[in-house]
Amino acid sequence: MNEQHIKQLKTNIIAIGRLLWEKDLVSGLNGNISTRVEAETILLTAHSTCLGLLQEKDILLMNLDGELLEGGSVSSEKLLHTEIYKNFPDVMDIIHTHTTYTNAFYLKHDCFTPMTFESKFYLGEVKSIPQATPSVTDARPVIETLKGNNIVVLKNHGVVAMGKELFDCFLLIQGLEDAIKIEAISRLFDSPAASVSAKGKKSSKSKAKESKEVKRFKLFSDEQIKEIVRLVNEDAQLKDLGEKTKMTMDLAVKLNETGQVYSFCFKNGAIDKVGQDETAEFLISAPENIWRAVFNREIDPFVATTQKKMNLRGDFAKISKWYAPCSRIFELWQRVPVE
Repeated sequence: MNEQHIKQLKTNIIAIGRLLWEKDLVSGLNGNISTRVEAETILLTAHSTCLGLLQEKDILLMNLDGELLEGGSVSSEKLLHTEIYKNFPDVMDIIHTHTTYTNAFYLKHDCFTPMTFESKFYLGEVKSIPQATPSVTDARPVIETLKGNNIVVLKNHGVVAMGKELFDCFLLIQGLEDAIKIEAISRLFDSPAASVSAKGKKSSKSKAKESKEVKRFKLFSDEQIKEIVRLVNEDAQLKDLGEKTKMTMDLAVKLNETGQVYSFCFKNGAIDKVGQDETAEFLISAPENIWRAVFNREIDPFVATTQKKMNLRGDFAKISKWYAPCSRIFELWQRVPVE
């Protein structure tokens, strides 16, 4: 095991810990940070450490079976960290904090959808799961929820974010805390808002009911693509949005495991031609499990892209000017669920 590599990873954890502290995202001795060293080995902050004042000795090497490979007392959340790494081989980093506004919001609500555009891109709908103990003793609900979003809230406890870089995790936690602050402040300027939690639950029930009523298609089949084209080209709302924004572009989608590609040539919001051109101006690629989650309304495509579950090749700034018609296109995609 490369000692210089481990030293650099510890330096990164120390830097993120101080950043969390300076941004008031951690306080006292709460929170923990980990990073993957090798496939079965991680670094995890020790028990009762201040993330804003970490030293190298406060970051301990351990394997995914929970065995410490050096002296010290590791964080009580080692089960949470090791189980996430076991279930998500591509995840390289995890941050767990007890952020103030986030914790307060989820004492009263079960889920949260940001109101501002950028927060919607990065966060999507953030769900919570019940937490009855000071430390996580059953990671299964956490794992299941993280399949749809890289951030999840533990009720009465805190928030967990995973990613391919520590800074990605930091941005998710900071983004959620800031979005909830905006939600709280906005209520000062308006009448009491309806329960965000209730809205989220209603939406989930509607989706579940609808999913039982519609036909399901084989993923990336010609039949599924034809149905997408039909829905897009027959949708009056998209026609209006496409014409207003002059949305003309080539967008391709790719299934990573097979390399299968379908490209859509859009002219003013309508699909003019379908091909198999991987050199399209925009290419969205993802593994099968992510595409299934997208078409079955378990993951928002914009969020999946910003959280790096899906890869977007192309100028994001350019495609963002077509946010309204693209959002409608993704809504229509999700009316074509897969088997």
